[in-house]
Amino acid sequence: MNKKLTKHGNSLALVIDRPILELLDIDEQTNLTISTDGQVLVISPTQSKARKKQFEKALANTNQKYGKMLKRLAS
Repeated sequence: MNKKLTKHGNSLALVIDRPILELLDIDEQTNLTISTDGQVLVISPTQSKARKKQFEKALANTNQKYGKMLKRLAS
């Protein structure tokens, strides 16, 4: 999908289509994180601290349970 920026006051805005917003569960209240590597612009929903903690716990459990096997598979 190709998009163009639109004028919004003294700024430029990127309009995101409704189906994409719905797919990512983003609305006007969602905080977004914008990052770049100098060539690519990445816009993603900001993860809540609770969700990040839940992910880190699941990752630690997976590493504890399958860590040795995953290291063997990686070599």
